[in-house]
This record gives sequence, structure tokens and C-alpha cells, in this order.
Amino acid sequence: MENQTTTSGFTLLGLTDVPYLKPFYFSTFLVMYVITLFGNLLLIIVVRISSRLQTPMYFFLSNLSFIDICFSSTIVPKILINTLSQDKSISFLGCAAQTYFSLGLGATECFLLTVMAFDRYAAICKPLHYNVIMNKKLCCSLAAGSWTMSFINATIQIPLTFQLPYCRSHHINHFFCEMPPLFHLSCRDTWINQVSTYIATVVIVISSFCLTLVSYIHIVSTILKIQSSQGRQKTFSTCASHLVVVTLFFGTIMFMYLRPRSAYSPETDKTVSILYTTVTPMLNPLIYSIRNKEVKHSLRMEMKDLKKR
Repeated sequence: MENQTTTSGFTLLGLTDVPYLKPFYFSTFLVMYVITLFGNLLLIIVVRISSRLQTPMYFFLSNLSFIDICFSSTIVPKILINTLSQDKSISFLGCAAQTYFSLGLGATECFLLTVMAFDRYAAICKPLHYNVIMNKKLCCSLAAGSWTMSFINATIQIPLTFQLPYCRSHHINHFFCEMPPLFHLSCRDTWINQVSTYIATVVIVISSFCLTLVSYIHIVSTILKIQSSQGRQKTFSTCASHLVVVTLFFGTIMFMYLRPRSAYSPETDKTVSILYTTVTPMLNPLIYSIRNKEVKHSLRMEMKDLKKR
């Protein structure tokens, strides 16, 4: 059975078996994917061509947009294919690759959201020292460190997961290859895998979330000292929208990876996974960028420059 699973791979059961729901799911995920690609690509292009946006904040936002494009592209195209196709199979190596990249990119986003919160803390709470604190060398180091640590973790977790014998079934009751559903297919005790997952989640997700909250607590404290009520309201609105996305992303990942094995529920897992794999990448450019006056102003100015040429 172990050899058969290795050669034949797995079958992703997907979102639903109800025929009339499949076109609805396909169109919904297609629209979300197009919005994700368009919103994030637009931000990357605007930041790239605009001299006004060559700041640490937009450097990190460009990184976040690139991650969201990759993260969504690792998962959503397979969802679209499986929703309409009769063949829902995925090879063993294909499943391992999808798990590796989704895990690495998801962890990178955790670190990057924390770095972005620190950047906002430095800008709002330490404005006079901002350029000294967030120098180019530090920004590049923080971005590179986020990518490196995340994929080191993925490189550790994936061999631990895919060396398991999958003899119970090769049908994954999920819409993409992810570690928690895979653990339930193994006929071997996955205690080591569970402990490894908990440790990684605490180190990456919970520590990142706590550091992000600390940054925002300092930011809110500084905002309360602003004399102008209009200035307070504007900054509070921005911070609140950031916190909603951050809490949604971190909260759903913690729910998925820190639950005890006995609390496993395939339908709940699918709903929760949709939030951090497709909804958050779609919302990030809308929350962080499209609502940002600097981005809209830069986009208008670049359009005017193009017309003049």
C-alpha cells in the first residue's frame, strides 16, 4: 500500500461533490483569483515605476504582493481544475511541492506582516529616527531573513510529512495538499509530526502575531496623543483595517495548526483554509494599497506622464 501511494499519488476530494454547486465555486474562486492577481500586480508595477514610492513601506508591500501572487497561484489554479474536472488526482511529488510552497510562502507572509507592523511603528512612533532605523540594509536583511527562515522550516517539515506511510487512504478530503489532512491518512503514529508542527506554529505564527500586536499597541498609544481628531480618525481607520486582515490571517492559521488531532473536521478545515489561502491574498492589496492615497496619487501621476509621452 505504501508503494502504491508513492507511485499513484493522491486524490483531492475538493470543495463539493454537488454538481450544481461546482459552477458557483468555480466562478467565485476565479473572480477572487483574478482580483488577487490584478490587485497585487498593479501594486508591484506602481511601486516599481514610481519614484515617489521608493520607501521601506512600499518595498515590504511589494514583497507582500509577490508572496500573495505566488501563494494564491500555488493553490487556486488546482482548485479551478479539480472543480470542473473528473480527474482530481495529484502526483506524490506534486502534492509534496504544493505543500512545500504553500507552507513556505504562508510562513513568509507571517514574518513580513510583522516586519511591516514594525515599519509602521518606526514611522509613527519614531518619525525623527525613521530613516536611520529603516535603512536599506536593514530592510533587505528583514525581507531576506523572512524568506530564508520560512523555507528552512518548510524544508524540515516536508520530509517529516512525506516519509509517512499513507496506507489508510489516498483520498485527501481537502482542496489542496496540506499537512493536517495528510496526517489523518497515515497508518503510523504522527505524534512527532504533530509536535514539530506545534513548535513551528508557536515560533513562526504566535511569536509573529504577538510582535505585531506589540507594534500596534505602541502605534495606538502614539495616535491617542495626536491633537487633531481628524488625524486620529484617519490613522485609526488605517490601523483597524490592517489589524482585521492580520487577525484573520494569523487567527485562521493558528486554528488550523494548533488544534488537537481529535478536533479534526474536514468541512471546517476547508472553510478556514479558504480564508488564509484565497481571501487574505485578495484583501491585502485592497486594504494596504488601493485605499492608500499615496498609491492612488502615484498611479494618477504615472498615467498622466504616460499620456504626455
